[in-house]
Amino acid sequence: MIFKVFTSFFLFFRHLFYYFRHIYATITENLKQEKDREVNLTHLDEQNKPKMVDVSEKANTTRIATASGIIEMTQEAFDAVIANRAKKGPVLQTAVIAAIQGAKQTSTLIPMCHPLMLTSVKTDIEELHDLPGFKLTVTAKLTGKTGVEMEALTGVSVGLLTIYDMLKAIDKGMVIKNIQLERKSGGKSGDFRR
Repeated sequence: MIFKVFTSFFLFFRHLFYYFRHIYATITENLKQEKDREVNLTHLDEQNKPKMVDVSEKANTTRIATASGIIEMTQEAFDAVIANRAKKGPVLQTAVIAAIQGAKQTSTLIPMCHPLMLTSVKTDIEELHDLPGFKLTVTAKLTGKTGVEMEALTGVSVGLLTIYDMLKAIDKGMVIKNIQLERKSGGKSGDFRR
């Protein structure tokens, strides 16, 4: 009788031990996976001081990023652009040049961005009659060690700011909005599409 009770307790505690060992292993594995997923802030060193990321060991790959943004304005300002009646000159053509220049100057404006040798900057401006306003899209491309998302976003920002500058005499209430990355390809982090 005592042997049966002892055996029953032994088996019970043995199962309990394996059960808790399994739970511990599961929790440990989940914590490890969670830690692996944690975002590593690469622009901070071990002492939490800002640094520029070392990309020297990365492989050169073709990298493309497209960003867009919108500027909303009064009908009067929109009509002045369409009719090419803005006092400062051709608004959309100047915005295209500014967007290209902005993309090329990103590392001067954004402290941790690497100076890049862009191989292409393409722009597109869409008339938004119902808004009224314009949507500017910028695509930046290179073959290199780091991405061009910031160049595309900066190009859009500078292009839209240029439109604002050229029309502010007509409409100081213009709104720049929805500046966003639309898609990117290349590099370690893979592709992204909004």
